[in-house]
Amino acid sequence: MIAHLLTIGDEILIGQIVDTNSAWMSRELNLRGILVTGKSSVGDTAEAITEGLITLPHLPTS
Repeated sequence: MIAHLLTIGDEILIGQIVDTNSAWMSRELNLRGILVTGKSSVGDTAEAITEGLITLPHLPTS
């Protein structure tokens, strides 16, 4: 199984905070046999989140 992480937050995009959650999530998924193939970050607006979900890489379902 594979996954692509989508992080949401303007503070991540402008470098106000360091995204430690993605590193943790990637480790945890890997421990469970799930390969993380990428990560995307988007802003806080509904439009940015929608666009981020629409443009996620199409992942195989198996």
